[in-house]
Amino acid sequence: MTTFPADSTGRQSQRQISDRAIKWIFITPTLILLILLNIFPLFYSLYLSFTDFSAITKEPPVWVGFANFGKLLNDPQMWKYFATTGRFAFLSVGLQTLIGFGMALILREKFNGSGIVTTLILIPMMLSPVVVGLFWKLIYNPSFGIFNYLLGYSSPVGAPDWLATGNLALWAVVITDVWMWSPFVMLLCLSGLNAIPDYLYEAAAIDRASSWFQFRRITLPQVMPLLLIAVLFRTIEAFKSFDLVMGMTGGGPGDATELVAVNLYRMAFQGQWRTGQASALAYIVLIVIIAISNVYIRNLNKIREG
Repeated sequence: MTTFPADSTGRQSQRQISDRAIKWIFITPTLILLILLNIFPLFYSLYLSFTDFSAITKEPPVWVGFANFGKLLNDPQMWKYFATTGRFAFLSVGLQTLIGFGMALILREKFNGSGIVTTLILIPMMLSPVVVGLFWKLIYNPSFGIFNYLLGYSSPVGAPDWLATGNLALWAVVITDVWMWSPFVMLLCLSGLNAIPDYLYEAAAIDRASSWFQFRRITLPQVMPLLLIAVLFRTIEAFKSFDLVMGMTGGGPGDATELVAVNLYRMAFQGQWRTGQASALAYIVLIVIIAISNVYIRNLNKIREG
């Protein structure tokens, strides 16, 4: 009789060891992939940012310290690319916020076919950015594109070439980005609007509060945390925007749509192969994104505490 508890304990210990082994069998490949695909390139690129190195030469990296960072930060052309990226982010994210929030307010009111309309609105964000870029490139075509026709140009003669005109090309990319990602903002805002308790509006109606008062004191404060999260995500993505611009303009005409991510690609690959400087630029962009994210997160925490 005394052997059963020991036997039971032994079996339990074996089961625990077996469970632990099964866990490591599943976790170990994930950890290896994480280290190989994320952590190692992160630290290796950080090392390369302090070196003079080209990926197509057989020469080993030469340590230059902060020379790459200093050269990039003292380059007026680089500041121009950052300014273009900032304008693109400000315009696209601002319009996405307004349009996405407006669509969420409309779709919050249930009507016949609202589910189908919501699904159709979400389609653009499900498409590949390269496909969207090529699709809108055809729409902007001055010869057969529909965009100029919708603006009132009945003939290609005199119609503007949006992607070949310096002061219009950035707006063309912004409009495309807004068309593609406004549904993302709408989706987050719609989830926030649906979570607002009905009794808040009922109490405001009993007090004869106006629609503007209800929007300003109930709707906007309740949905603001999710709205800020949407703006944060879209701002980060706007600073990293690459495939949409390359698919539409390639950074042109001239450098009118040369965003930082596009210039980083040219620096790293297209005939230049300045791997060290490209790595330094990537970390400068990372620092800018972290700084912007901290500003958003602080405001988000203030809203939650309030």
